[in-house]
Amino acid sequence: MRRSIARCLRGLRSYCTDAGDGFQSSKLKIFDRHLKRKQRDRAAWLMKPKDSLVDTVAENLLDRLEDCKKTFPTALCMGGSLEAIRRLLRGRGGIEKLLMMDTSWDMVKLCKDAEQQMPTDNIETSYVIGDEENLPVKENSVDLVISCLGLHWTNDLPGAMIQSRLALKPDGLFLAAILGGETLRELRIACTIAQMEREGGISPRLSPLAQVRDAGNLLTRAGFTLPGVDVDEYTVRYSSALELIEHLRAMGETSALLQRSKVLKKDTALATAAIYESMFAAEDGTIPATFQIIYMTGWREHQSQQKPKKRGSATVSFQDLQKQFGSDGSC
Repeated sequence: MRRSIARCLRGLRSYCTDAGDGFQSSKLKIFDRHLKRKQRDRAAWLMKPKDSLVDTVAENLLDRLEDCKKTFPTALCMGGSLEAIRRLLRGRGGIEKLLMMDTSWDMVKLCKDAEQQMPTDNIETSYVIGDEENLPVKENSVDLVISCLGLHWTNDLPGAMIQSRLALKPDGLFLAAILGGETLRELRIACTIAQMEREGGISPRLSPLAQVRDAGNLLTRAGFTLPGVDVDEYTVRYSSALELIEHLRAMGETSALLQRSKVLKKDTALATAAIYESMFAAEDGTIPATFQIIYMTGWREHQSQQKPKKRGSATVSFQDLQKQFGSDGSC
């Protein structure tokens, strides 16, 4: 029991420095990618066979392939929830060749082993160790790029998305799901109050997560056409703060800040857990944790895609439309 409590405190002390607002700048190095790889190595051993949260996000992301009439013979799946994407693909998108990429060797091995337990689906799957910040694929080489819960840990999110666009063939599709800025808002509130009470201030070194309003700008900045953004929020209930922290570790979602010297003191971590339960616990004693997921879709430019008309090329005025549909403007 004491060991479990100690693990909980270490997790709170590390993760409460790991939530913030905004999105990454290409000029800043915020995350320790080497540490993140180690965390994903650990997550490969801790990961549940089927995580309901991860599976839900992966399923919703892959559902977007069913909305497309075209097929994607060659696909790249990188980082994040690799195993869930491979398991839940089930022939969607008409994928024939699939390249699975992760920075973690253990995570790649987990996916390889899991594939052997899956029914045959005639998808030629290969695996590679690689980093989203430096994709080991040629330009114009894949029809589809999928990233499920991985890109929010890159130091240069726009740059990683640009590389994804360049890897796509013309009219190729980019699908991504990232954690949004409202993720774990309950933990952030509890952590902030505890720091104010015990330390007289809050740490300014917070890990940034993209806001919904930023996602469309990210897609446009990366050069994608027909950008689409939508958001879902999932509330997961835990029996205690310990269970929440253990789940975050199993997902590989604990802090990977370069500036790790300033972590919560032990008494601040204890206060955080107590405030969390006092403010948010339900009648049954469980505590909620919010996960905001931002889904992004974008296409590499192609002449067959819809394009906006040039300004001033309209042949019908709004006044004519108003007269046609009624003076009150209603249809």
